[in-house]
Amino acid sequence: MKLKIQKEDIQNALQHIQGIVDKKTTMPILSHFLLKVNKSASLMATDLDIALKGPLKAEILQQGALCIPARKLFEIAREVEGEILLEAQENNWVKVTSGKSTFKLMGLPQEDFPALPEVSKSDELKIKAETLKTMIEKTIYATGESDTRYTLNGILMHFTPTKNDIDFKMVGTDGHRLSVITEKLEGSLPEERKLILPKKAAIELKKLIESSTDTITMHIDKNHIFFGTDDIMLTSRLIEGTYPNYDQVIPKGNDKHVILDKIALLKALKRMSIMSRERTNAVRCDLEGGKITLISMNPDIGEAREELAAQYKGEEMTIGYNARYVMDILNAMEGESVQLELQEPLSPTLLREPDNKGYTCVVMPMRT
Repeated sequence: MKLKIQKEDIQNALQHIQGIVDKKTTMPILSHFLLKVNKSASLMATDLDIALKGPLKAEILQQGALCIPARKLFEIAREVEGEILLEAQENNWVKVTSGKSTFKLMGLPQEDFPALPEVSKSDELKIKAETLKTMIEKTIYATGESDTRYTLNGILMHFTPTKNDIDFKMVGTDGHRLSVITEKLEGSLPEERKLILPKKAAIELKKLIESSTDTITMHIDKNHIFFGTDDIMLTSRLIEGTYPNYDQVIPKGNDKHVILDKIALLKALKRMSIMSRERTNAVRCDLEGGKITLISMNPDIGEAREELAAQYKGEEMTIGYNARYVMDILNAMEGESVQLELQEPLSPTLLREPDNKGYTCVVMPMRT
């Protein structure tokens, strides 16, 4: 195996797999990527749950295949200048040459690399990369972090076939807040499907399609989901289990509506959280006609108070929130204003973008 690669080309290709290769693994092969060189060059990386396969633009001098340490080659490519020559040596070593710099890395044989799942062609759906990226951004912050309820450590992908297209909902929740976004998809499905995409896979998918204008093709099988562009395929194992019934969490009778300037509220919450208790991030909200007063108190430090103009005509009410949860929601929203829909001080609060009916957020209040 021997090939010449431009620094930018190998750097970009290796950048895509840095979050996938397992750096702390007890299986050394998972910290390597497989470089296959035939008429063209391709690379593959996996941590056994997520896998990525993509092309590598290169001048082929000699065919072959080898598993190469992903992190070290990425660091080398980042620091050298100019064209890079990769050349396989005896006993799975690889020589890396750029200008007057030479490196030798100990690789592993192709046979050690785990087999990747074959792409299922049964159920095929298409979605614009930009739409998929937005859906991930608007739900991923609400997913659990190493939650013992392991199904909450991922994003629910809910597909419902209709007469002409497919309703596609993405849902994130950690039990304290919930985020749902709805879009229409091209394609066909024989029946309703609910899949749980692991959080790490969602993060890697978002990075992969960050600036893409491609249409993403999704294939679904029993245990995996495949996301493909024209030349790159990301595969993820699905989380097994039953996701909570998110529709039951979304309140239906919240009759108190408050409309606020989104940026003003976000900045005020940031200021209030300076004085709130670190563990709870609690901020009290006093609502009355035409305004909302934010208050945070910490017996060990002091207190803070700020008044904001609000479109509100209901009765006076006091409600408390974890400021970080509300800020996460506001950061995911577009538009200039946010609408809060409330009922009782301890009932779930709905947050919406007034001009976007397809995006709904719920946050559980706190005792104040």
